[in-house]
Amino acid sequence: MTTSLRIAFLPLTDAAVLAVAREQGFAEEEGLSLDLIRSTSWATLRDRLVYGQVHAAQMLAPLAVAVTLGLSQQPAALAAPYKLGVNGNMLVMASDFAAALDPDTSRRLSDPLGTAHDFAAAIGLWRRKPIIGVVHRFSSHSLMLRYWLANAGIDPDRDVVLRVLPPSLTVEAMRAGEIDGFIAGEPWGSAAVEAGLAETVAIGERIWQRGVEKVLAFRTPWLEENPDIVDRLLRALIRSAGWCDDPANHGALAQLLSDPRYVDQPADLIVRALGGQIVVRQGETPVAIPDFLLFSREATPFPWRSQALWIYSQFVRWNMVEHGPEALAKAGAVFRPDIFRRALADADVPMPGASMKVEGALGLPLAVGSRKGGLTLGPDRFFDGRVFDPERMDEYLANFVSPL
Repeated sequence: MTTSLRIAFLPLTDAAVLAVAREQGFAEEEGLSLDLIRSTSWATLRDRLVYGQVHAAQMLAPLAVAVTLGLSQQPAALAAPYKLGVNGNMLVMASDFAAALDPDTSRRLSDPLGTAHDFAAAIGLWRRKPIIGVVHRFSSHSLMLRYWLANAGIDPDRDVVLRVLPPSLTVEAMRAGEIDGFIAGEPWGSAAVEAGLAETVAIGERIWQRGVEKVLAFRTPWLEENPDIVDRLLRALIRSAGWCDDPANHGALAQLLSDPRYVDQPADLIVRALGGQIVVRQGETPVAIPDFLLFSREATPFPWRSQALWIYSQFVRWNMVEHGPEALAKAGAVFRPDIFRRALADADVPMPGASMKVEGALGLPLAVGSRKGGLTLGPDRFFDGRVFDPERMDEYLANFVSPL
């Protein structure tokens, strides 16, 4: 008997694992029929999940934490036992604004620290307080943008305007002059560059090398009541993720995602992110960013609790939540490595032996203890050299004595 699951998603390249699980038959082999529900905005997708219109959803990792803490609406306990990808977003700004930045576009991306300070200087030359689109207040994009700007002395609540709009509307908002730039998941940044509306200024992978992005989120009660269905879905997704990460499949994957049911953008635009070929300025040769978007390797799908707690630390930093033991515990409990381990206990999937780690501590690939097979974790540095130890939360937060 086949079990039907309704899963909400947004038209983004990192919805790939869900699309491939359906189209390549990985879900079907687990006795699942995936009904993928295309949504326009994160707010709509959130409501579809919270109010039971779908069983699960591709979700911004910070939004899952925010909903659980009651920051985005009335509290609703969500659980994320699987990460759909890391990295994959980029900040693009109007070409006139970008003219004040380093003209060496390769160096611009490789030196996010220098570019942040150039950005601060460019604000003073711009005709107005820059309006930057973000896909949601509680998004990894928004948190990374704040982190990056603040390092250069820019107050994201005072020196720029952050305007929320759905990722698929960002390019048209730039064309209409409603925003001066935006940070979003692919392929929307590349679409703005391709249209000659913007230049790439910074990429998420260079702000936090293995920055948490989208998760697969469930309502916690439903997840607890349906362990067999959840386990089968995670087994399908882990196979799908491996298929997506294989360079030999990138052409076919880009073609699949270009379908109107999914991303509805040209395949040659989508394939850039899959292969880590980032065009900074219209017509230029792409810059190679090999780890721009990851689906499978280096335990990408594993839901580290420490990453949920880093998200929480940024909520505290920006006065989005009052810091306390109850909120801290709730935030850390959103990511569910226990479910991941249970679902894949019999699969040939290397997975970490720990559930938390010090984020930002790895400058080079590192072989770590794994329950099955060899596992190497990739570099996970923050661009400013800070490290986040989840067991020393108060000490970490004390480094941010002011909003900056």
